[in-house]
Amino acid sequence: MKWIPKDIETFLGAKEYIDTAIIPIYSVSLGDEMKDSAARHEFITLLTGYLERQFTGRILLFPPYTYLKNEKSENTMKELKKWEENIKNSEIKHIFFITSEIEWKSQEEKLNGSLIWLPSIPLEHMDETQKVSIIDSQVKQLVNLFTEKWHKKD
Repeated sequence: MKWIPKDIETFLGAKEYIDTAIIPIYSVSLGDEMKDSAARHEFITLLTGYLERQFTGRILLFPPYTYLKNEKSENTMKELKKWEENIKNSEIKHIFFITSEIEWKSQEEKLNGSLIWLPSIPLEHMDETQKVSIIDSQVKQLVNLFTEKWHKKD
């Protein structure tokens, strides 16, 4: 389910079945890193969109947690922890953070949810068929990870 009124209405009526949150994490960079930042954003947006479709009825895809790349990491982590705490308080059992920002790997142990880091695949010069094929391949690998985490914590 997406963060849109129609899906949220469904979520509110079926909360007992939707036990997983996906939170994309993006950094925004300006200047020389702007294009790389946009490429990571495109990749994670497509990937999380496909995941949402794969698990409709089980997950809620939250709006992305977005921050400035040059922001101090402790401030960014503090804010993300607030998100995590609020989501946990809403009775969602599983939280997956998905990012292409390598810096998050060093912060992983500070999160209660599962951090999934994937290197960004540049999609800008691919046609739609190639993009779908690449993203589909990545999602198939993540399906196994999700089901493993669900079984481990249930």
